[in-house]
Amino acid sequence: MRAVLCKAYGPPETLLVEDVASPLPAAGEVVVSVRACGVNFPDTLMIAGKYQRKPALPFSPGGEVAGTIKAVGPGVVRFKVGDRVIALPPYGGYAEELLAKEEELIGLPDGVDFADGAAFLITYGTSHYALQHRAKIQPGETLLVLGAAGGTGLSAVELGKLMGARVIAAASTDEKLALCRAHGADETINYVSEDLRSRIMAFSGGRGVDVVYDPVGGSLSEPALRCMAWNGRFLVIGFTSGEIPRIPINLTLLKGCSIVGVFYGSFLRNEAEHGIAMRDELMQWLSQGRVRPHISARYPLEQAAQALAQFVQRRATGKIVLIPERNA
Repeated sequence: MRAVLCKAYGPPETLLVEDVASPLPAAGEVVVSVRACGVNFPDTLMIAGKYQRKPALPFSPGGEVAGTIKAVGPGVVRFKVGDRVIALPPYGGYAEELLAKEEELIGLPDGVDFADGAAFLITYGTSHYALQHRAKIQPGETLLVLGAAGGTGLSAVELGKLMGARVIAAASTDEKLALCRAHGADETINYVSEDLRSRIMAFSGGRGVDVVYDPVGGSLSEPALRCMAWNGRFLVIGFTSGEIPRIPINLTLLKGCSIVGVFYGSFLRNEAEHGIAMRDELMQWLSQGRVRPHISARYPLEQAAQALAQFVQRRATGKIVLIPERNA
């Protein structure tokens, strides 16, 4: 089978595509024929050796896969050969075949496209957990989404509207903001050409926003925090800007607001039963067509470096997926 390999930590252009031996499942494992693999910002960190998890070299990045089960190992009881699945392994998805543990698999409903399945759970799961569980957002509250045209940002726009919030989307270009409006944003802010803080306060009638969803970090975080309403919740999602902000913590005292960390993977590990219930709700919404990921680009395995470069250059909108052509 073909696989994208990281043999030495570095930028996307150092990745190689090679033929490697097909995996064989041990007890509790399955082999998935990969039909699509989501490309995510943490993949860029993992291949650079900057992520929390550092797999032994060489490895294939990719933690979000949709496909069909090719083989099952002893003791696998919930899935059989031919089943359609989503897999959320720690890595290994940039390949024609994936070796995964049974507990890393979720059934993919009939009628849901493989690309949609591979572009869904990480971003929508993160936003679902952030808004529903961590922020406990209520209908009628105002939600500000930074980096709103990215994969997680766009999912937060959609889910915020689904949960009854008024959504202000902030992004770096007018083209990205048009995409946000198409996915339900009520108001938009171009934080390159407009003053973020003054526009937030104008849209909120001077009151501030109830929830900030921040996957960007850097210079955007502090002005957004200064625009919190009383009892507001500032959700720390990630740092796609590459800069972890230094926040004046006295702002939480003055605003009566909370800074809340959001790490979806840790939530699933530490609150597995709750995580499964929330995941089932999301999958139902996907099956019903109430939410659907926006896939802006599809690449073959040979162009994995170009796909990842979209994130490095901050040009990605919505979701990007890899499609192994032999399994398409």
